[in-house]
Amino acid sequence: MLKILATRLKQGHRTVEYPRKNSELTERFRGRPLLYPTKCQDACRSCVDACPVDAIAKNPLTIDLGKCLLCANCMEACPSGAIAFSSEYERAARTREGLMVTGTDSMHPAPLDKDMRKLLGRSLKLRQVSAAGCNICEGELVATGNIEFDIGRLGIQFVASPRHADGILVTGPVSTNMEYALRQTYEATPAPKIVIACGSCAISGGPFAGSREVRGIPKDIPIDLFIPGCPPHPLTLLDAIHRLIGGRKSG
Repeated sequence: MLKILATRLKQGHRTVEYPRKNSELTERFRGRPLLYPTKCQDACRSCVDACPVDAIAKNPLTIDLGKCLLCANCMEACPSGAIAFSSEYERAARTREGLMVTGTDSMHPAPLDKDMRKLLGRSLKLRQVSAAGCNICEGELVATGNIEFDIGRLGIQFVASPRHADGILVTGPVSTNMEYALRQTYEATPAPKIVIACGSCAISGGPFAGSREVRGIPKDIPIDLFIPGCPPHPLTLLDAIHRLIGGRKSG
């Protein structure tokens, strides 16, 4: 026991300082895209052709972050440096349109309305639904509960039953076979409830978009928060969900 205590003292405090201060990630981390339209050559389509998921449009230069896999093929293909990637993990939106990146502006989702925040208090319980995901997003969600990120300290918990949840968090492109399970989970969650789309697959189908077996989140299920990425970093998840419940002011 003494050896264990000595080891813990040597390791020190291991939980990130978010939200008291932003955590700094390495330069290798690929965060929010940065677009510089004035550098873009109108006749050049290198970035468009390099994108494996058709996430880039020209005139004006735009990246659909809901489709983007953060592979950086576009940045490598662009001859003029019009596309770059920051090391900022903050990237989420309350609407699908909010994921359309056209410049270098920060992405901070607005919180839920005052009545919903009052109802939730300072906590949020979510039922996670893996709708045919590859387990990358799911793995990052698991990581949010480890000692480094400790999402529970922010009042955010994942629960085993939708009947105990305030909402659902969906990962995966929603296959034909999983649509029924997703609908049943959504219906079992007491109203009022929130829905979070986590990862590019859940938002747009990701690399599976267009497949006859992929349905996507049904249009009649309203989505309150879009967290893009393939996969989203644990800090991206913490920041987005924490801002949604009003735990951190936008800006």
